[in-house]
Amino acid sequence: MQRTDAVVIGAGQAGLAMSHCLTRLGIDHVVLERGRIAERWRSATWDSLRLLTPNWMSRLPGWIYAGRDPDGFMGRDDLVGHLGAYAGSFAAPVECGTAVHSVRLAGGAYRVDTSRGDWQARAVIIATGECQHPQIPAMARRLAPDVLQVTLPDYRCPDALPPGGVLVVGASASGAQLADEIQASGRPVTLAVGRHTRMPRRYRGHDIMTWMDLAGIFDDRAGAVADIERARCQPSLQLVGSAEGRAVDLPALRGRGVRLTGRLAAIEGRSIRFAGDLAATTAHAEQKLSRLLARIDAFIAGNDLAGRAQAPEPLSPALLDEPPLQIDTDGSGIRTVVWATGYRREYPWLEAPVLDERGEIVHDGGVTPSPGLYVLGLRFLRRRKSNFIDGVGRDAEELAVHIAAQLRLRRLAA
Repeated sequence: MQRTDAVVIGAGQAGLAMSHCLTRLGIDHVVLERGRIAERWRSATWDSLRLLTPNWMSRLPGWIYAGRDPDGFMGRDDLVGHLGAYAGSFAAPVECGTAVHSVRLAGGAYRVDTSRGDWQARAVIIATGECQHPQIPAMARRLAPDVLQVTLPDYRCPDALPPGGVLVVGASASGAQLADEIQASGRPVTLAVGRHTRMPRRYRGHDIMTWMDLAGIFDDRAGAVADIERARCQPSLQLVGSAEGRAVDLPALRGRGVRLTGRLAAIEGRSIRFAGDLAATTAHAEQKLSRLLARIDAFIAGNDLAGRAQAPEPLSPALLDEPPLQIDTDGSGIRTVVWATGYRREYPWLEAPVLDERGEIVHDGGVTPSPGLYVLGLRFLRRRKSNFIDGVGRDAEELAVHIAAQLRLRRLAA
């Protein structure tokens, strides 16, 4: 049995950020990673993936982007290198190839059983991330067996798909990007659209992220939101990493030939039905976008920044043609369904009473009801950007201070 003050589970950006903060505070700890540093970025993303945030937003505690293209967007391999260099910069105590089998309280401390021995610690930080397992609806089982089904972690590039049309289900960031990429490869694409967040890549002469960062929108605190659970379930931004301002919102995709439908409603063999809700979900996304742009405009006006900003660009209209309510895979030539329907989280190894009826960890800003047990890297954990690379560091810094204080109190009480 090895002993330490804290065990961090996961060596992605969240786990590494926490490790840096614990190191800075002099807290002995270990980071347990089932694969390699940044494993999910390495093995569960597609070939052309780029960050949605510009390189200058890849800030972590004690670490900033130092490359030649701050306004560009890191690809997968560049990001893996960025995180690997970060871990090396402070000699992060990462134990790679170490799968966690169980975490449970034992004798006033946590016992962490792994594939490479057991650990005892007074604090455990779960930093396994927001995106763990693809969320696939039960109706997928009723699809004709000769139609290939692909989840986001399995998708690599259009050439790996069979010839023929593709149905992409889900129009958040990933679904919109893949619909765009697959359509550009010459395969006809149908995109089933549910709730989504429309976002222009550039606004008033700058990347939209620049304005959101300056205006403090990403720093909105969880406690100030009227319905935090609803906020945590908001769809990801309909963006693609492109310094040229390439858009992947619905009007842009429609203009490139992607056929749009409403939300996927039912599957029976080769028959696929859609809800007649495309107009309603699109109108709702437009309302949210209008509120965001109005907030940015108010920030520009209130801070005398009009000289740095261009006039507001006209956005393409969101009015769409009447979408089909039912298609047949044979008649439409669909040979592949790509499920871009989000992720779910599972903690089968966590033996602590901190999971709700959905299997999600109950927490208040990352502090769970079980003393000494914490979570980091989830959406809107403490602020709007909590699950972004640029946001997880602020959360880690605050949680690390809390952890240090609790460890001191427990030592005094021992």
